[in-house]
Amino acid sequence: MAGSWRAKAQAGGMLLALLGWVSSCVTTFVPLWKNLNLDLNELEVWTMGLWQVCIAREEGAVECRAHGSFLALPPELRISRLLMCLSNGLGLLGCLLGAPGLEGWRPCEDKPRLKQRLLLAGGAALGTAGLATLAPVSWVAYNTVLDFWDDTVPDIVPRWEFGEATFLGWFAGAFLAAGGLLLACSARTMRTATPPAPACHQPPAVQGLAEGHHLHSKNADLVI
Repeated sequence: MAGSWRAKAQAGGMLLALLGWVSSCVTTFVPLWKNLNLDLNELEVWTMGLWQVCIAREEGAVECRAHGSFLALPPELRISRLLMCLSNGLGLLGCLLGAPGLEGWRPCEDKPRLKQRLLLAGGAALGTAGLATLAPVSWVAYNTVLDFWDDTVPDIVPRWEFGEATFLGWFAGAFLAAGGLLLACSARTMRTATPPAPACHQPPAVQGLAEGHHLHSKNADLVI
């Protein structure tokens, strides 16, 4: 029963980890972290990401322009770039470490202690990747809220709002953290199997003498 629960937890954790990692990679590169609708020109929608700003027009044309110098970016965008790239790398590393530790992975079936360590390491990497995703997304969202409700900015000035990538990033971080937690918990419930004690066998010479003595005793009984 415990083995069945552990296998389901590992499969669910790996599925959440893969889904979170893919979502985190998409969040990193899509220019949908912020949206801006211009009241003067409702036919254009501005979107911004970590790497570029895009303008989507009503006729379907999309024009994107990369950000300027890295040092000229706001602090939240600079740090968000680094953290999201770190999250992508840690997420991939966590999946690669956790996969050999899953039950049913044949190359490591005879090494339960190694499988347990791989699951723990993969879970830790995935948990860190989840935090590295949640931190920049939440930071950018917090600054967006502050700018939106800034009373010093005139009302006629357009305000940035949450983009689709913000919500996708929150889901990605939650999936990564949940997947890492499931893998780590399943590793803690594993019991390293102890090898069976070797059977006591007598040396061939002693065994031969014992068999000869037993046969001699039987012959003596028959003679009597």
